[in-house]
Amino acid sequence: MSVARRSTLVVHGRLASREGRLSAARERRHGLQVMSFEQAAARLAGGFTKPIDDESLRAALQAVLPATRMGELERIKSLPGMIDAAADTLHKVWRAGIDLSARAADHPRLAAIAQLEAAVLAQLPIGMMRPLDIAATAMRRTVHAQAVLGPMEIVGLTELSPCWRPLLRALAEHIPVQWTAGPRTTPAWLEGTGVRVIRAPSAVPAVSVVSAATSYHEAIEAMRWVRSILSSGEAAPSEIAIVSASTADYDDHLLALRADANIDLHFVHGVRTVITREGQAAAALADIVVRGLSQSRLRRLAALCTNSAPFEPLPEGWLRVLPSDAPLSTPGAWSRLLARLKPENWPDGADHASVLCAAVDLLGKGPNAAQEIGEAFLKGRALTIWRKALLAGPAASIDTTLETLKQDDGLEACVSVAWMPASALAASPRRFVRLIGLNSSRWPREIAEDRLIPDHIIPTAELDPLPVSLADRRDFETILVTTTGEIVLSSARRDSDGRLLGRSPLLAGHGKEVYLRRNAVPLHAFSETDRLMARPPEFSTDPQAISAQGCWRDWRRTEITEHDGLVRPDHPLILAILSRTQSASSLRRLLRNPLSFVWVYAFGWRVPESSAEPLVLDALGVGVLVHLVLDRALGDLESAGGLATANNVTIMAAIDHAAGLIAADWENERAVPPAVIWKRTLDDVRLMAGRALAYCDTPLPGARSFGEVPFGGSVPKSMTATPWDPNLPVTIPDTGFNIAGYIDRLDVAGDGKRALVRDYKTGRLPPTAIRLNGGRELQRCLYAFAVKALLGDDVAISASLLFPREQIDLQLDDPEAVLAEITGYLRAARISLLSGAALPGPDTSGDYDDLAFALPANASATYCKRKLPGAIERLGEIAQIWEAE
Repeated sequence: MSVARRSTLVVHGRLASREGRLSAARERRHGLQVMSFEQAAARLAGGFTKPIDDESLRAALQAVLPATRMGELERIKSLPGMIDAAADTLHKVWRAGIDLSARAADHPRLAAIAQLEAAVLAQLPIGMMRPLDIAATAMRRTVHAQAVLGPMEIVGLTELSPCWRPLLRALAEHIPVQWTAGPRTTPAWLEGTGVRVIRAPSAVPAVSVVSAATSYHEAIEAMRWVRSILSSGEAAPSEIAIVSASTADYDDHLLALRADANIDLHFVHGVRTVITREGQAAAALADIVVRGLSQSRLRRLAALCTNSAPFEPLPEGWLRVLPSDAPLSTPGAWSRLLARLKPENWPDGADHASVLCAAVDLLGKGPNAAQEIGEAFLKGRALTIWRKALLAGPAASIDTTLETLKQDDGLEACVSVAWMPASALAASPRRFVRLIGLNSSRWPREIAEDRLIPDHIIPTAELDPLPVSLADRRDFETILVTTTGEIVLSSARRDSDGRLLGRSPLLAGHGKEVYLRRNAVPLHAFSETDRLMARPPEFSTDPQAISAQGCWRDWRRTEITEHDGLVRPDHPLILAILSRTQSASSLRRLLRNPLSFVWVYAFGWRVPESSAEPLVLDALGVGVLVHLVLDRALGDLESAGGLATANNVTIMAAIDHAAGLIAADWENERAVPPAVIWKRTLDDVRLMAGRALAYCDTPLPGARSFGEVPFGGSVPKSMTATPWDPNLPVTIPDTGFNIAGYIDRLDVAGDGKRALVRDYKTGRLPPTAIRLNGGRELQRCLYAFAVKALLGDDVAISASLLFPREQIDLQLDDPEAVLAEITGYLRAARISLLSGAALPGPDTSGDYDDLAFALPANASATYCKRKLPGAIERLGEIAQIWEAE
């Protein structure tokens, strides 16, 4: 049996290696080994010789940097990016064939880097060598080149690093070495080396020049171009490439468009790890390690790491034990939460607080324990990503490091359309090519000095013989002469911020530029979305488009339509929400914003509460906080002899005690501002609460005071006794509405014949006296009615609004007359809503309309003004309350 003759094909890059192996397999070239020149040199060097890969170099740098004296670089060696900069510098030094130890005396910087290099080499395995050492070892074994390598062919290269050139000359003396340049340029040093150079005439592709609006538009046009070629049958996917010198500017665009187009677009240079689920798991953990533990971060981690060891013992649904609105952003908040968790709080009835406590404690160790935390919470691919990130940079900036890591996208390069850097295409040509990003400073890119060895220490021309600018120009020229089919040269006119961009100087002499409009109808749409947007008549027949167009037209009309809130009469959902027990707030919404009433109570729409710590507490939050403190302090005072007998010192002591307890509960359950602002807010709350309880008015003889008094079926907020059965229903006569709620404060005289209903207002004092205030103020009247209904008709009721800031108490005159007026409005509102008029009102799109996002943009200035006259006419009697004083 004949033995296949060994030969070697030297290529550059992963794509060229894959395509070289595929071509060899198709041609049945048994014995052909496809590799880079560095790999060929290591093979010839023999033994366990290995090149220094990037991951091993970074691991060694991370290990030796802390203990290595770096001279003037000492202050920056622990900063993020130092490992990346050091690895880049060492690679350049090694490729250039520079002996740092021999030049250490030339400059202190070189001495420091030489010392770092020595420490790295000592840290690496014995068989892992620098390129210079591999070349020297291989040169001593060139007599074995025929057996190890056989005839060598170098394809797709336009340059070879200086460290390998002596080895190439030595190899040419022992084996046939062929440099297949084709139409590419060849380096001048190749003359006289004994290497046979094979040339071919330049290809003559069809070249066109286009300009797009932005880089995103460039990506869209590129995908349309790909689709047009595939649909025409001119080429297979493996013959098409989209190329740029600056791929990072387009990666996100093309990744999103790839999914929409359903085209296998292979990212030759890899995709970011954070776009995968495993990468997201690592990123979620990094967020906690770098920024600290909070509830939102823990929920994200738990959703992505359900099977991690610390969470595995916890029952399904365990996240429900965490209060939804609490940020839990401090160790103290977590400790208080875990201390009060009982077995009945957990879904399975067992106590898992110790398990959760252990997980929280581990996550709270921070960057210094990043390795331990990652090993505990991550598995498989996510753990591999975590380890790579720790090798690439310090733990304190691991979140930033993760953003830079890349991985293979899982597609086969040899059967897919490829998106790649220009250097990859220069080494492995394709028939149809689209070059994007041909703008000044993007292609060619500017030459930059090395981050650790600037030009005045070692000239850039020596340290980096093929700088990025020259490489970009050479790659561009190579692509032009090796592409056989079509080349499209594309540039963007503006950046994402709208600034004008210059054209690349490489575009000069390539014909007239075609101006591509962003909204032009494409000849070939790349996806269904693109097709529908390009064919308005077809899109207009889609049910969703018909509905959207009808809604838009109705919003522009002055007449009231179904898209403004008209529903069929006696709708079951409307009947259901009108039959529920109402509150003063819901009735106010019904009178002033019927549309929002339906959205909230029929649809269940709510604005999600943010667990992010606010800069300041909003007005609503301050009001809730004041009411909680007042309720707690009033309860304490009543249990200690009563508010009526308490002096100012006693009142302030009770408020201070209550404020401390309420603040602790608030911190456990809700987001709080920064510490300084939170302290100032609590001081303000104590001041208002003190003024509210110490307000001097005519006291009721022998009065008892109650706070947050429930009625109409509301659940009591504390164990304090109430003046009535809170489960008794309260019905507003002749309206069909039952009401429930909590009265801020109720004072009942000792003889039970008089009662004072007081509602606290922490906002601004109105400029004039108010009764209904356009329907905004219903509480005084409704609460006064509830008290009379529950205590008896013989009890004299007075109702007021107390503004603690100004210490002004606004009394409601003749509550019974006001109730009769409200009753008429509520009766009309019920009839109107049952007839199908869920329409906008004066509060629609107002400052406190938390559902304004569901309205047209800028609704208060356009939509509401257009619709309000028609709504007033349709609502009839209800609209009269909007003018009530």
